[in-house]
Amino acid sequence: MFGRKRGDDGPRASVKELLPYLFPKKGLLAAAIALSVVGAAFALAQPLLVQEVIARVENTQPMEWLPWLLVVVVIVGAVSDGFQHFLLQVLGEHVVLRTRRTLVARMLRLPISEFDARRVGDLVSRVGSDTTLLRAVLTQGLVESIGGVLTLVGAVIAMLIIDPLLLGLTVAVLAVAIAAMLVVMPLLTRASGRAQEEVGHLTSALERAISAVRTVRAAGATEREVHGIGERAGDAFRAGVRVARISAFVVPILGVAVNLSFLVVLGVGGLRVATGEIEISQLVGFLLFLFLMVMPLGQLAGAIAAVSVALGALGRIQEIVRLPSETDADAGTALSPRPGAPMVAFEDVSFAYPADAERAVLEGVSFAVPAGSRTALVGPSGAGKSTAFALVERFYDVTGGRVVVGGEDVREVDRASLRSRVGYVEQDAPVLAGTLRDNLLLGAPQASDEQLLAALGSVNLGGLVTRAAKGLGAEVGEGGVLLSGGERQRLAIARALLASTPILLLDESTANLDARNEAALKVALDVASEGRTTLVIAHRLATVVDADQIVVLDGGRVLATGTHDELLLSSPLYRELATHQLLAPAD
Repeated sequence: MFGRKRGDDGPRASVKELLPYLFPKKGLLAAAIALSVVGAAFALAQPLLVQEVIARVENTQPMEWLPWLLVVVVIVGAVSDGFQHFLLQVLGEHVVLRTRRTLVARMLRLPISEFDARRVGDLVSRVGSDTTLLRAVLTQGLVESIGGVLTLVGAVIAMLIIDPLLLGLTVAVLAVAIAAMLVVMPLLTRASGRAQEEVGHLTSALERAISAVRTVRAAGATEREVHGIGERAGDAFRAGVRVARISAFVVPILGVAVNLSFLVVLGVGGLRVATGEIEISQLVGFLLFLFLMVMPLGQLAGAIAAVSVALGALGRIQEIVRLPSETDADAGTALSPRPGAPMVAFEDVSFAYPADAERAVLEGVSFAVPAGSRTALVGPSGAGKSTAFALVERFYDVTGGRVVVGGEDVREVDRASLRSRVGYVEQDAPVLAGTLRDNLLLGAPQASDEQLLAALGSVNLGGLVTRAAKGLGAEVGEGGVLLSGGERQRLAIARALLASTPILLLDESTANLDARNEAALKVALDVASEGRTTLVIAHRLATVVDADQIVVLDGGRVLATGTHDELLLSSPLYRELATHQLLAPAD
């Protein structure tokens, strides 16, 4: 069994882990194996018929039906091989489909901390290029090798019957070649895994540059990025060449062995024919069986090479599949808010990101948000405001204390149940590639077009629909590039409002809005906040001045809590923020 450690050669998988991926359609597999057996039978029949034809010619006996039977055997064998090839291609596609579904399902359920530590492009390459390599296990000979083994065994038995001496010499030559191939295959597995790693790095670098192409152009860094990605492409090329160099040993080894065994059989066999120990028809039959034996050896070599390459790719796939999903540790209980309990509460919460566990982002944070109230979090950049929201959503678990929603510790609640009650507008207001309708339906898949239009109107985005010929079907571009920053932000807010969750988290929700749209949005949020518990992160007074309470954070700690008027008197930091950091009295 191959090891599972990750080193310079990348993650590794075992043959045992590969097998479940190869049997997605047992009926098709059984049919392909049956055709492989049929093909083996027809292949073995051909040398016997040829030998009989030659023997009858030597003895001046009539051919009768033998030539026609030989033609039928050849044609039926060819048709069987062609249909088997088709079935194997279909099976290979099923392998890729099943693997991709498994990998995507696991990937999209990974903890957020895994995405913090990994490159998106590398993850994408595992779904794309790594999964396709598993197809080769089927299409390049693994199932065919079953029939090949039968052909090999049948050929060896026939050769043993014809002349044991010639068989012994043939096996001796081929055994040396097989031993050499077995030495090469582990090297091929490691080299293939390394090549796929380099392809992943290349994909990551390209994804990074494309996703930030405007920033790259504006910074005059295009040539540097081209050079850097070119270097990654060079690394992938060199890794691929190493795979080619190692695999190039397989074909010559087998070719030399076949040619040498042919020459040995021809020389020794010709001598034995001359001495009368065997007949010419038997020598011809032996040579045909020799070539018939070489074909399955080639199939076996191809199967071993395909498995070696697939194990390298599967190691990268299994590396993700083995990771625990976000929901693996869920308690499985639905959230049931307790009457009278704060809707959201932080109780002596401490937290550090897994990637930087020694640096606390929050330390001893405590505050409570009553149901139906509006609470604003303010503080300088890096104070821990967005992190607090991430803990409410349970993107991460606290390292100390607890976050409570509806009176229940979020760690004891099913994540899906928790998030079904929380609407979240992130700081950068991400918009998904697709249409306006696609984005709005993300959190409310059953909403009607009338509801979608009403949500857009509530955030002053009705004009997006009327100015586009496709209406709600208008494309927003990759990452919402066809929208302005303020439009992206309002679209994200409309999406959250449609979900009608009892808790609403708004992270810098008005940062990209002008005064007119901010005023319109404030009215919409006032309406949407009725009967909801709202937590807001903002740097504008218009957003926080009417909050029921304001929590002032700095350095991961709560410095003060109170209303706007109270904090102006009691909190020097809040006063400074109100004076110097874009907080200004409303007109």
